[in-house]
Amino acid sequence: MAEPKVNELMEKIVSLCKRRGFIYQSSEIYGGINGFWDYGPLGTELKRNVKEAWWKEMTRFRDDVVGLDATIIMSPKIWEASGHTKTFADLMVECMACRKRYRADQVEARSGRVYRCEGARDGMDGTHGTDRTDGTNFAVLVSAGKPIESGRERARRFYLGRGMDSPEPLREVFEEEVEESTKFCPDVQCGAELSAPRPFNLMFKTYVGPVADEENVAYLRPETAQAIFAQFKKVLETSRQKVPF
Repeated sequence: MAEPKVNELMEKIVSLCKRRGFIYQSSEIYGGINGFWDYGPLGTELKRNVKEAWWKEMTRFRDDVVGLDATIIMSPKIWEASGHTKTFADLMVECMACRKRYRADQVEARSGRVYRCEGARDGMDGTHGTDRTDGTNFAVLVSAGKPIESGRERARRFYLGRGMDSPEPLREVFEEEVEESTKFCPDVQCGAELSAPRPFNLMFKTYVGPVADEENVAYLRPETAQAIFAQFKKVLETSRQKVPF
């Protein structure tokens, strides 16, 4: 089985940045949110310096480049015309346990043995007088060298996350080994079964106005350069540039 990919240099850089106040994980005291970071005191200064140096080099020192600072939300008709609302999507899979999402065609193949739990009951539920049951199936890939019974602990944590106090498996299945499977979470600390591939729209959907209905749907700008095209004529007229610029 292939060893998990660990970028040790990146881990050291991220750790150093957090210790020195360059970046912090957003909302970390409430568990954090994947993919979002806050700039600390030094990080804020570094970001401003980089932006200022880039701006001087790309606009102030050139005669054929002008600036445009556009809104991050634009008319949804722009994204309909460009085809983003219909085609800007990827087939993705979601992990049942850690809820991470991956592109279906980029899931790393893994090998091991499969532990499957076909539902669980809560043996410690005294509030209802009878045991609660959860019929959700759960499967996890146990890496080579680890006891297959470790899958039971992973399943227990899964049902704990679904609100049970003391989950006990209804039926356990210890399946045979699988080779190079892409049906399980590539995170070696998780390994839970992935969902079937589904199309996920990559645009961030929101609403403009007090009513959240389809007439007020908008999207955060998925194409950074789109405003350049939408405002090209006005920029051409007001800046008095000559094509190409």
